[in-house]
Amino acid sequence: MYKVYALKSAKRSYIYVGLTGDLDKRVKQHNSGQEQTTRSYAPFKLIYQELHATRLEARARERYLKSGAGKEYLKSLV
Repeated sequence: MYKVYALKSAKRSYIYVGLTGDLDKRVKQHNSGQEQTTRSYAPFKLIYQELHATRLEARARERYLKSGAGKEYLKSLV
């Protein structure tokens, strides 16, 4: 099972979208600064998650959420 997730930076107006098999571990990695891409935006709050049976499904949904329409949807949740 794969989870697609969205994190919102507590410091800046920034939403990160990703996918993982272990959400708790991944959020901790983002918040501890282990990920270079998100290091300067930490700390993060989990704002969205959904479960998918296959990586292919999860990747398609991740791509949508990274698009302009997907980002607008995520912003409407916050």
